[in-house]
Amino acid sequence: MSTIRLCGVRTSNYCNKVRLVLLEKGIAFEEDKAAAPSQDPAFLERSPLGKVPFLEVGGDALTESRVICEYLEDAYPEKPLLPGDALARAKVRELIEYIELHLELEARALYPAAFLGKSASAETKERVQENLAKGVKGLARLAKFSPYIAGSEFTLADCAAFVHLPIVSMTTKAVFGRDFLEPVAALKPYLKSLGDRPCFRTVTQERKEAAAAARS
Repeated sequence: MSTIRLCGVRTSNYCNKVRLVLLEKGIAFEEDKAAAPSQDPAFLERSPLGKVPFLEVGGDALTESRVICEYLEDAYPEKPLLPGDALARAKVRELIEYIELHLELEARALYPAAFLGKSASAETKERVQENLAKGVKGLARLAKFSPYIAGSEFTLADCAAFVHLPIVSMTTKAVFGRDFLEPVAALKPYLKSLGDRPCFRTVTQERKEAAAAARS
């Protein structure tokens, strides 16, 4: 197998999603923790939109976290993080889509207001509030929590849920004064259980250390 290098910052939820997949699957990898988003021409040769994370495999670069995780699943099938049944695999992907498109992406419009002291327009707040309310209801209908979010097996969807959903909660509490995910009663104990997994503890601790270093 070619050497794998994960390029991205440890404060990025999408980078940490990939790190969780790598660690849970037991894949040896190197890390370029200095690879922050950039529009520098040399950086764009590695990541066409200047985003992180991206994966360098041999002489090739692979972008977009969902694509990276699917590649890792295909290339390293020894410890699968997708079910064997085609419909069950699709249901895991569906959950990831809901988490990332209908929750994290919507909440992201308010990250500057929640974490950087910026202001958000009333129109933006109203749009995000309406769309997140729909997204939360959709997640509640799809999630199994038995004990994992897609059912009895630990999957890629758990890696996505762990890195994204707490940020959605923090954002809504900061901007609206309440956690929009609170009605999903099983969510908090589920996230706590995931946080007890060794790989998840490692990523959580290293994210906190990276965030502290960025603030200093």
